[in-house]
Amino acid sequence: MRIVAVDTFDIRFPTSLELDGSDAMNPDPDYSAAYVVLRTADGAEGHGFTFTIGRGNEVCRAALEALAPLVVGRDIDDLGELGRRLTHDSQIRWLGPEKGVVHLAAAAIVNAAWDLTAKAAGKPVWRLLADMSPQEIVDLVDWRYLTDAITPDEALDLLKAAEPGRAERAAHVERVGYPAYTTSPGWLGYSDAKLERLAREAVADGYRQIKLKVGADLTDDVRRFALARDVVGPDIRIAVDANQRWDVAEAVAWMTALAPYDPWWIEEPTSPDDVLGHAAIRRALADVAPDGGRIRVATGEHVANRVMFKQLLQADAIDFVQLDACRVAGVNENVAILLLAAKFGVPVCPHAGGVGLCELVQHLSVFDYVAVSGSLDDRAIEYVDHLHEHFIDPVVIDRGTYRVPRQPGFSAQMHPESLRRYSFPDGEAWR
Repeated sequence: MRIVAVDTFDIRFPTSLELDGSDAMNPDPDYSAAYVVLRTADGAEGHGFTFTIGRGNEVCRAALEALAPLVVGRDIDDLGELGRRLTHDSQIRWLGPEKGVVHLAAAAIVNAAWDLTAKAAGKPVWRLLADMSPQEIVDLVDWRYLTDAITPDEALDLLKAAEPGRAERAAHVERVGYPAYTTSPGWLGYSDAKLERLAREAVADGYRQIKLKVGADLTDDVRRFALARDVVGPDIRIAVDANQRWDVAEAVAWMTALAPYDPWWIEEPTSPDDVLGHAAIRRALADVAPDGGRIRVATGEHVANRVMFKQLLQADAIDFVQLDACRVAGVNENVAILLLAAKFGVPVCPHAGGVGLCELVQHLSVFDYVAVSGSLDDRAIEYVDHLHEHFIDPVVIDRGTYRVPRQPGFSAQMHPESLRRYSFPDGEAWR
């Protein structure tokens, strides 16, 4: 498959009008996508994107256009080579390396290539991955900087050990779905009444875990958490998310105050770059929960690359890996992160929501269950009920579970009308 053209779009949705997505660090997000279409000579298309929250989305689009010459006129039959080509370029790499806007753009193009390849194969991306041999999966990964934590041979052994049960696990997840949790009740800009109503609805809809945003005001957080706990009862997990708001000592003090309400995890308690800070917070929260329990630590949606995940795992800094389908360089790098998590025995609970993140990351989690970890223990994919109607193959949630996608591709393609209406700054939604 030779790419003959790359089209880019700046797509933004005015979610700030209703404070959807609001949190302590991002009070007024306009959920956005730097969107890319890879085109072949025979008319096939691969769709991909990276997620932002408004201003600056044009910078991601510019980065997409800067990377386009690395794929136009080139074949994408070797997806491992494609990922390395986009992240190893000697000049563009200087802008990262392997982080920031150029890495987000690489994610969009890599994901679009997977969408194109899966459509050509007539399979959803999760199935395309799960049908690969262990060696083919290993060959997708850029192994630079990882071999002190996991070697290609170790990864190969891990994948071979999971191979015998693939068919049974695929059948199981297709039958019963993949567990989800919802953040929809917990946005920081919502009123108490709206929080209570949405939390009650979430439990009625079958969710066994919800998440609340915290970090702006401790008194408000205690009140909101108490309300949520009263609504959902003691058996529903409630996670909280500070979106990087705190220093280490502040995170410990804040979570100690919330401990009586039994938080399942604290997400992004401090800077995503602070590996040792996360480790210190995790140690400090080991015994502050009721009845001798502990508050777990989760992070990942802003972790820049596989190297940072490696260090978080090596430092025993996190209890949950929260990979993101668009933050690192797409499917290939997320395969590396899944292998790292499996090696260290840490559950993966991906970040989702945003624009299309639920659509993408479900493929990665199902692949992880079928072909890598082989486990659903303490695993759930985040779900946010925003903007799915703009996608041709939107997620399907039933009784608190993701129904496994069946259409060929990466579930990444938006409706043409959505691309037109929400194109910034000239689309109808913005005029």
